[in-house]
Amino acid sequence: MFKTEKSAAAIQTNLAAIFVSMELSRSTWLITTLLPGTGEKMSKYPIAAGNTAGLFDLFAKLQERSRARTGRVWPIITIQEAGLDGFWVHRALVKVSIESHIVDAASIATPRKRRRVKTDRVDGETLLRVLLAFKRGEPRVCSMVRDISHKDEDRRRIGRERKALMVERVAHVNRIKGLLFSQGINDYEPLHKDRRQRLEELRTGDGQTLPPHMKAQICRELDRLELVIRQIRIIEDERDALIAAQSTDGTKPSAVTMLLRIKGIGAEFANIIWSEGLFRHFENRRQVAAYAGLAPTPWQSGSVNREQGVSKAGNPGLRTTLIQLSWLWLRHQPDSTLAKWFTARIERNGGRMKKTAVVALARKLLVALWKYVNFGVVIEGAVMKTA
Repeated sequence: MFKTEKSAAAIQTNLAAIFVSMELSRSTWLITTLLPGTGEKMSKYPIAAGNTAGLFDLFAKLQERSRARTGRVWPIITIQEAGLDGFWVHRALVKVSIESHIVDAASIATPRKRRRVKTDRVDGETLLRVLLAFKRGEPRVCSMVRDISHKDEDRRRIGRERKALMVERVAHVNRIKGLLFSQGINDYEPLHKDRRQRLEELRTGDGQTLPPHMKAQICRELDRLELVIRQIRIIEDERDALIAAQSTDGTKPSAVTMLLRIKGIGAEFANIIWSEGLFRHFENRRQVAAYAGLAPTPWQSGSVNREQGVSKAGNPGLRTTLIQLSWLWLRHQPDSTLAKWFTARIERNGGRMKKTAVVALARKLLVALWKYVNFGVVIEGAVMKTA
């Protein structure tokens, strides 16, 4: 007789641990637990938000209670939803050797009733059942969020703060132009260097000087605008210094440096693409597209087969940057294979659906950049910058 090895079960049933779900809010953390030897009974404990010492004390009591009941010390496995708390709670748990998971709340299946019960107690029990299914190995039960390091998380601040300041700059410019338009003035540019001098020379549509209170309001708007402009310049200097300090191993340049070599990609695009997406590890192109929210979402049922568009379930900043870069790619890289694909598709559609096609181009471009950065596969037909 031949001895055969027993194959591993697809679904694990021996889950020897204390399972904990944490519903985190600004005021209270609701802790839902399931201990070995208690059957299906779930217990709930409220803790003041941010009280990690109290949380660890509760974990110690749970372990002691389970030890007294079963005679063994069980490990603790926790789960929480991705939210405003970021990763600091997860890092605090991992630091003391507690297995912690962060789940994407949108990936959890919920009842499709018109009105369903939604409370912290119900959500805590739901999270606990999701954690149990995940640890059993059930496929596609949820999507767990991958944490990032302090360094990678902090690097994102540069691009995100610059984006917020650019929005603020546009708001100040539009407010100044709107005030002046009400006086018949439509040729004033607040971003020009001579904005103060030009303001003194302005005349209303009927030939009068600016009203004193309106002029004072515009001056205060210019003060805020100039502050925003200075802060944008400071952030861009920090970004450029960070790019310049990218370390190399002597043979292979850094990823940001590789992106900057492509014509049409500047410092801001390279920084956003790397810090918001490509610094992560992806197994395949589907994961890359899904992370940016550029994955397709077909709707198929019986004879119905249609496309709903991209999922928009990923990183919105990365997705927006890729779509903006796609428009610039058509201008700076017209002879590349990707640009020719876009042109051919638009011609087949009779010149219509350019916005839809450019989103598809953004997905292809992101995958091509991922291959270029990680595997050195140069985008076919792309023009590189001269040294």
